[in-house]
Amino acid sequence: MAPITRRIGLSLGADLCWPRSFEGIMKRWDPTLRIGGDDVRFEVERVTIEPFDLRAPVRYDIVLDRLTHWYTNTREWIKKAVLMDDLYVLNNPWSVQSMEKQTSYCAMMRLGMPIPDTWLVPPKEYVDTPDLQRTLERYAKLFDLDKLGDQVGYPLFMKPYDGGGWVGVSKVENADDLRQAYDESGKYVMHLQKGILPFDHFIRCIGIGPDVRIVEYDPSAPLHERYTTDFNHLPEADMTRLRQITLTINAFFGWDFNSCECLHQSGEWYPIDFANPCPDSQVTSLHRHFPWLVLANLRWALFNAATGRKKPRNLDWDPYIEIADGPGTFDEKLPQYAALAEKTLDVKRFEEFCAEHLGPLEEVAWEYFGSKDAREAVREKVAALFPEHEVEEFTERFWSSIQDWRLETAQETKS
Repeated sequence: MAPITRRIGLSLGADLCWPRSFEGIMKRWDPTLRIGGDDVRFEVERVTIEPFDLRAPVRYDIVLDRLTHWYTNTREWIKKAVLMDDLYVLNNPWSVQSMEKQTSYCAMMRLGMPIPDTWLVPPKEYVDTPDLQRTLERYAKLFDLDKLGDQVGYPLFMKPYDGGGWVGVSKVENADDLRQAYDESGKYVMHLQKGILPFDHFIRCIGIGPDVRIVEYDPSAPLHERYTTDFNHLPEADMTRLRQITLTINAFFGWDFNSCECLHQSGEWYPIDFANPCPDSQVTSLHRHFPWLVLANLRWALFNAATGRKKPRNLDWDPYIEIADGPGTFDEKLPQYAALAEKTLDVKRFEEFCAEHLGPLEEVAWEYFGSKDAREAVREKVAALFPEHEVEEFTERFWSSIQDWRLETAQETKS
């Protein structure tokens, strides 16, 4: 039969390094995969922003959407393409648009996850509207912020209910800190969340399809050092639990690509921040973990594009709620949630596809990440973020971390 071409679209914001690496590996490999009697080839294109006819068919079989959920034109094109053209998109655009941290906390509390005690407080200031004063006079109930702080308990964290990137987050040690943080919060609607302090581990789990990277995270470090080089380093029981938590959250919300932060204290893992469906993807953040991210994106994109796998257009929460309302502890329910998630993500089929078709991918990626083009991708991202006098220093720093990955990968292959 004639070859079939599957088109992978990259819908991008300010991304530089990962799409260039994704494209570079695909160009080097240029795979033709035998799928169900057909020879399947692939093309990778970048999605542009332009006027579109709502009835015009799209060129793509799958789109990796990174950050452009926040660009109205692209977001609405993607939603149109899902509805009218059966486009597979990472992530569900309606879920990304509507499921802020508030919703994610409530949903996972409903499933019994040990989310720290969290309150939502009205904003300190309001956007002025014609009916504002009348509404506040009738319905805004005065509250005692000091009393609320005592009820949540110190230390606590004040953070926007729908925020990201650590914007507006304050650690609050006492009532004076709380009043100051609230006074400075302006028009943000804020959460007060009990702090899990001290903690043994601060973990960030990056989930891309069924692949999960479990990394020790240091939020107090500079951005380029927050992801540590400690990964997949915990006891097997903890690794399994973190993976199950991450897959449950991602499948529940229709997110192919998301990160989940968890703190460990006194034998329990507390998910604290997990509505991150456009997490760090840059070499300047991920360094040693950057090749893993590119490879995970490639595996998941190729699997869905090659097989023509369909993604549900809407979310079905009832099976999870049925488990939540049934007998048993959360420890007993979590594996059941994870089994639902693995079914949603077609984990078994994905693993079989990778084993049968993607064997050469690791070697091609290993060669690419030693190439001049890969180094230039690193430098391009560094130059976009760092002052000119630091570009060479940090380019070499991140490049060296990728070479560490190549060295370790080569040693693992030999062993």
